[in-house]
Amino acid sequence: MQTRSIGSLRASIVGLGCNNFGRRIDAAASAAVVHAALDAGITFFDTADIYGNGQSEEFLGRALGPRRKDIVLATKFGMDEHRRGAKPENVRRCLEDSLRRLGTDRIDLYQLHQPDPETPIADTLEALDRLVKAGRVREIGCSNFSVDQLRAAERAARTPAARFVSVQNEYSLLHRDPERGVLAECERQRLAFIPYFPLASGLLTGKYRKGKAAPQGTRLSEGARAKDLLTDRNLDVVEKLIEFATARRHTLLELAVSWLLARKPVATVICGATKPEQARANAAAGGWKLTEAELAEIDSIVHQPA
Repeated sequence: MQTRSIGSLRASIVGLGCNNFGRRIDAAASAAVVHAALDAGITFFDTADIYGNGQSEEFLGRALGPRRKDIVLATKFGMDEHRRGAKPENVRRCLEDSLRRLGTDRIDLYQLHQPDPETPIADTLEALDRLVKAGRVREIGCSNFSVDQLRAAERAARTPAARFVSVQNEYSLLHRDPERGVLAECERQRLAFIPYFPLASGLLTGKYRKGKAAPQGTRLSEGARAKDLLTDRNLDVVEKLIEFATARRHTLLELAVSWLLARKPVATVICGATKPEQARANAAAGGWKLTEAELAEIDSIVHQPA
């Protein structure tokens, strides 16, 4: 497994997103996924304090056990139901809770889950800097930030002091919002970009096909996100992407992951999994070195007229 930089950290180019732990799968199933990911060479594990009401962190920490020292552990704070957000007093409280649940003495990448308009970003950065200086956190990052918010954080960061080294936003072949400035800003500030929902909640795995009902029990079998994603246009695009990948002896999953890794600021692609075989498939999906001609053809497929 290749690695790329996130600040001073080195992370596997495919990571494991742990948002299913405690929500869609229990502790035993979570452990099986974690062990499969470790055995496949994944070293970047991403969770958050709100996933599974804290159980994601608990299940992940328990499953890692002594192998915690071999991986880059990332978690997030600031999206709590009590709306304490990024207030300085909440930063330490959330960190201590996460450390306890994860069973570790430090977080490698501690990320602000979403902007907090009620708290000056300078105050949050100062609180995070204290945690870095105390050795409780190695690097800090943010999530769901716009270009303006990234620039505001850059201006607010003191020198010398900890500053964001990464941003985690939604990005996939079917969700291209980061291309409207965030990716360029990441290159300018030398921030690592970490896409979440890289498989569009499973739509880019090939399990959802035009003219066929969504498999029962899957993420897009019901709900608002299913209505947003399972459109005729998206399903048409998926069929053409499958045809493109198959003609080159690859899968749609390999196309979705490798396409993201071809984007310069992308450091690691965090894919979720509910089964060990999914973790193994995700880990192996980043090896397709797409040519410029292939990238152009993929864009022509995705951007075809509705």
